[in-house]
Amino acid sequence: MATPNSNKSTPKTKLDPEKYARLKAELDAPYRGFRKFIYVTFGASGFIGAFISFAKIIAGQNIDSALPNFALQLGIIALMIWLFRLE
Repeated sequence: MATPNSNKSTPKTKLDPEKYARLKAELDAPYRGFRKFIYVTFGASGFIGAFISFAKIIAGQNIDSALPNFALQLGIIALMIWLFRLE
């Protein structure tokens, strides 16, 4: 004889299936949305920094310091894209 609580696939509380699925996804990958937000914001920051460094290189101002900064910003952009794609 089966009792109503013997089925382990249904939650014990009465939640919407959509809300239950969202909570289950959060348990599988906690703070996923927050991490994606961080990756996008850091990538945007790297893009802005790369744009400014590239403009300095094109203008010929402080090429000795602008070129390493440009390379660093490109590295940050590549890292953020890679981390975002891992999600």
